[in-house]
Amino acid sequence: MEMETNETFQPRKSTKKGGLNAPITIIILIGVAMAVFYGLFGSPSNFEGGDSYAGHPKNFMGIIFKGGVIIPFLMSFFLMVIVFGIDRFIALGKASGKGNTTKFVDDIRDLVSRNQINEALELCDQQKGSVGNVVREGLTTYKALANDSSMNKEQKLIELNKTLEEAMTLEMPALEKNTSIISTIASIGTLIALMGTVIGMIKAFFALGEGGGTPDAAKLSVGIAEALINTGMGIGASAIAIIVYNMITNKIDDLTFKIDEVGMSIQQSFAAHH
Repeated sequence: MEMETNETFQPRKSTKKGGLNAPITIIILIGVAMAVFYGLFGSPSNFEGGDSYAGHPKNFMGIIFKGGVIIPFLMSFFLMVIVFGIDRFIALGKASGKGNTTKFVDDIRDLVSRNQINEALELCDQQKGSVGNVVREGLTTYKALANDSSMNKEQKLIELNKTLEEAMTLEMPALEKNTSIISTIASIGTLIALMGTVIGMIKAFFALGEGGGTPDAAKLSVGIAEALINTGMGIGASAIAIIVYNMITNKIDDLTFKIDEVGMSIQQSFAAHH
């Protein structure tokens, strides 16, 4: 029995490698943004006279194209937030498991309080997901410790707590994967846009200087417009990234809270029944 117990305590290896490959996805999305920017937004049909660079824009896509070379990178930020955001919401949905997570937590707490560990394990198998996996690890160790006579009660509680923490540690990378990309975009989106804004203002001041006292109104307006377009795109990308990141972190916090809640119930039940 002691040998089986020791095997139970071995930390399991995480086999979860789900989620998008960040470097490849980022390169693809930048390529898509470039293709849309130069192929669609830069189409001659969007400009008067069919000149994408000298012609006056006839629609919104032409206006965006006038934002300059920084715009496709800001567009790729929008795409990254959307793609990685959807990927995370799908992953977190799977992590929640089948059925209502709150009901699962309440049912597990009720079963554990009545020391019905086998029934609780069956419920974990039905629920699956990260929540079910962590709870199952804790309940499996619960059963092993209940039959172990080599440790006192305090040592068993420490071992049970250690198992729950290790199980949670193994699940967290799968939950948090690629969220740092979204938070980075939220931070640097406005900085990249500021670069485009500065480039636009430099062009505007050059237009003032080249006129020799009579500034070229057309070039001046183009430079100012480029600056404002970059500013608007950068603010928009950062705002969406912040919203999506907060939604994802709130979902992760909710899952971890539920896991901690069940873990505490498991430890309290063990202390009460053993």
